[in-house]
Amino acid sequence: CRSLAARLGPVCLDAASFSRRRLSFGPQFVYTPESADKSLGETSRMNLFQAVTSALDNTLANDPSAVVFGEDVAFGGVFRCTVGLKDKYGKDRVFNTPLSEQGIVGFAIGHAVAGATTVAEIQFGDYIFPAFDQIANEASKYRYRSGNHFNCGSLTVRAPIGAVGHGALYHSQSPEGFFAHLPGIKVVIPRGPIQAKGLLLACINDPDPCFYFEPKILYRSAVEDVPVNGYVLPIGKAEVLIEGSDVTLIGYGTQVHVLREVARLAQSELGVSCELIDMRTILPFDEETVYASVCKTGRCLIAHEAPLTGGFGAELAASVQEHCFLNLEAPVRRVAGHDTPFPHIFENFYLPHQRRCLAAIKDLIGY
Repeated sequence: CRSLAARLGPVCLDAASFSRRRLSFGPQFVYTPESADKSLGETSRMNLFQAVTSALDNTLANDPSAVVFGEDVAFGGVFRCTVGLKDKYGKDRVFNTPLSEQGIVGFAIGHAVAGATTVAEIQFGDYIFPAFDQIANEASKYRYRSGNHFNCGSLTVRAPIGAVGHGALYHSQSPEGFFAHLPGIKVVIPRGPIQAKGLLLACINDPDPCFYFEPKILYRSAVEDVPVNGYVLPIGKAEVLIEGSDVTLIGYGTQVHVLREVARLAQSELGVSCELIDMRTILPFDEETVYASVCKTGRCLIAHEAPLTGGFGAELAASVQEHCFLNLEAPVRRVAGHDTPFPHIFENFYLPHQRRCLAAIKDLIGY
């Protein structure tokens, strides 16, 4: 531990270093495409929003009860996730709603309770809060309060979240931590097009209501060869993307790609081997994969765009401390958004960028 720390160089965070590292506005990562399982058949080049469209298309084609609705959905949506679906399946199955998030979710719950497959879109995750009472007191509790006589398990709510480079305080928030506090629902966040389609179809087919948050900066910047036919990926199962021995890096959504770069920098600049985990699902989260990795490396860094206080990283950190205490070589570190509203011109100083994460790794190794 000490000998490794002695080899570490300085990790600068001053403005000049920030500029030299070219952390300019926009994505703070280079997207690395992944390959689909060949057994899934024919593929087509898609970005993330097209992968979402493909999943919805598969659902509408194969399930006559399925409907898709939300603000501007019939026109294709502001992020183009539903382009062409109204023309293909009709205005009774793909339709616009009034500008009322509470109304959208309330209607979606009733539609799902009636037994139909329901996919509701909230145009921006930042505006889901008017519907939070419906989510917390209806969707998440419907099965429990009825003694399993009724449920809204065929409900999926989609919403874009996270930084996009110019969204400022009302179009950049990451509200996933609020939903992780609600027993009775599932919360899923994909990292790329292949994951997006498989996880969305898994949510739509899941017996519990699911909240599916799409990192909006990945809609166009993430492009992969995605299977054309339907397939599902497991909900509640994290994935180890990079194996390592010194530090466990945990993220989800866009932050996974930032942490890929962090792992590369840690190896090249610090000589530190990092293991990278994509949570994919934060409720329920994959305890087995997380604990096994942390027990192996002895150090853990958790990063997310949401503010630090009360963020989902706090739950992960507490759980790791409880279950991996005797294997830890250093306290669990969290690198997150600051406890302020999301800024505009200072977005890159707010986000858990590579240099902030790298500085945290240096601290973990030298503890």
